[in-house]
Amino acid sequence: MPGGAIDPVAEPLRWASGTGRVAALTFDDGPNGDDTARLLDFLAETGIRAVFCVVGECILAPGGAALLRRIVADGHLLGNHSTSFADLGEATEDDAAAAMRQNLAIIRAALGDPGAAVPFFRAPNGSWGGTAAVAVGLGMQPLAVVNTIDDWRQTDTGVLVENLRAAIVPGELVLVHDGGGDRSPSIAAVRTVVGERLAEGWSFTLPGIRTP
Repeated sequence: MPGGAIDPVAEPLRWASGTGRVAALTFDDGPNGDDTARLLDFLAETGIRAVFCVVGECILAPGGAALLRRIVADGHLLGNHSTSFADLGEATEDDAAAAMRQNLAIIRAALGDPGAAVPFFRAPNGSWGGTAAVAVGLGMQPLAVVNTIDDWRQTDTGVLVENLRAAIVPGELVLVHDGGGDRSPSIAAVRTVVGERLAEGWSFTLPGIRTP
């Protein structure tokens, strides 16, 4: 069940498409109830497309499949974030591949589309081990864990706003979490800071191959 990426490479991708004041928003650990729903509302209001790296157990939770279908219907791209939050860094290649394949199956069953594209992969907890090469073999481009707002360590909205201001780097990915706990402070930070950047003339694109 290939993910659908074109010519993926094992080096995790960190670049946003385009030049100048551009960045690519990526979200991990969802879908997650009202937090993901509010995030999707904001992205729809602003016309931004993003990548959602989704977790199988969150899709299978109540309301998760409906949110996944909305993510795709709204034009966002999907990343495979494994079936759970467990590290794959110490997993064998066979075990890592099995987890990725299982999550692809969960995603596609929820969407009712056996050929649904899942072109990206991000390792749970940023614990890569040999997973990047495995993902490439399954047709998925690994996404780098860079420019994070540290929202898994603390949830003070003011701090997350400042972290996100610093994390939006021209031409690169940004990582925020919409799942894995109460992410309302993270979503509030996205609304504040992305709104500021849009007013300053920034564009938010999707990940793309480019050279530094």
